[in-house]
Amino acid sequence: MNDKLEKALSRLQHILPIKDRQERCEPQIKRLHQKILQSFVTQGRILSTDEMAKWVDNISQAIDTLSKNDMVIFSKDSRPVGAYPFTMSLREHTVLVNGFKVYAMCALDALAIAPMFNTVTNISSQCRVTGEAINIQMSGEIIQNLNEASNIHFGIIWSASDSDISCANSLCMEMIFLKDQETAKKWQSDDTAEREVFTLQEAVEFSSRFFVPLLT
Repeated sequence: MNDKLEKALSRLQHILPIKDRQERCEPQIKRLHQKILQSFVTQGRILSTDEMAKWVDNISQAIDTLSKNDMVIFSKDSRPVGAYPFTMSLREHTVLVNGFKVYAMCALDALAIAPMFNTVTNISSQCRVTGEAINIQMSGEIIQNLNEASNIHFGIIWSASDSDISCANSLCMEMIFLKDQETAKKWQSDDTAEREVFTLQEAVEFSSRFFVPLLT
């Protein structure tokens, strides 16, 4: 991992320290969090509150912990609706996995699913600048359609982070795909201090390093 990626990974872990928070949870809650993540791949959806309750002795405490730590996103009426990298909300990044269509919180999250579960995925998204279609086929960390996807870039606006708002509704909204290097350079030039760009291969490594540890 190069220095640029190490710094970006450290920065994201500081903003959203999911793994650290997971490790500080009681074992039952950590296990529940992992079951919630797995449910998107095994069932194509998040676990319901009743299903979550089967894995813990105190579901109210578990929900409170997962919510306060921004590990699981809940609606205003307390329904579970997302767990990084997945969401039940409509987003621009859809991922076909294990026969299910699921939504990813952001572009980086979409790239994480294949490595997390060592499986095959097909990502459908769009370039945030041009609106052109983005298609990325993955098997684990391997990009299977490199001829088509090799020039795709990943961009992030770090200043979108807001400690008063869930990362799902702040920074995640500005973690995007860009169709090629030229588009990425122009996009970044609008704010070189806060906008950062990565090649697709760099972004896959970035996402894998951030998300794979959540299942261990």
